[in-house]
Amino acid sequence: MHAFFPGAAQPKAELYRDLVLAARALVADEPDAVANMANVAAIVWQFVDRLNWAGFYRVVDGGLVLGPFQGKAACIRIPFGQGVCGTSAASAATLLVPDVHAFPGHIACDAESRSELVVPVIRRGEVIAVIDLDSPEAGRFDAEDAAGIEALAREIADAI
Repeated sequence: MHAFFPGAAQPKAELYRDLVLAARALVADEPDAVANMANVAAIVWQFVDRLNWAGFYRVVDGGLVLGPFQGKAACIRIPFGQGVCGTSAASAATLLVPDVHAFPGHIACDAESRSELVVPVIRRGEVIAVIDLDSPEAGRFDAEDAAGIEALAREIADAI
């Protein structure tokens, strides 16, 4: 059993370093991708505050399909190029959206979400999933959050 305890008022750089180390420990000896995504979604939920959704969309047959997550029920399928997740997957680029209602083509799976951070998980040059974080606060995510989740995506790419 693993026990991870993020520090209260910990600087973001340290928090994300600890998150990546926790993810590394969780996925190190587990070959099942779904189990690994489930545990990583759980520790993101534990480490990153002020979220209302945290999880994965997996690339399946040229689109995104809901993977393990923490939060309310979510959209199941998202075409590449649509919404924040589909745009991130199609472009293989991180998207930090301070106001989802201003994002063209935003897909509102949860009307309470105000900001979003989506990071592609890339293995051998191909997007295999995206990590999606939603917050009920506008402007919740910044460049440090993006860098931290990008480091997480690199760490787990071979395990999911």
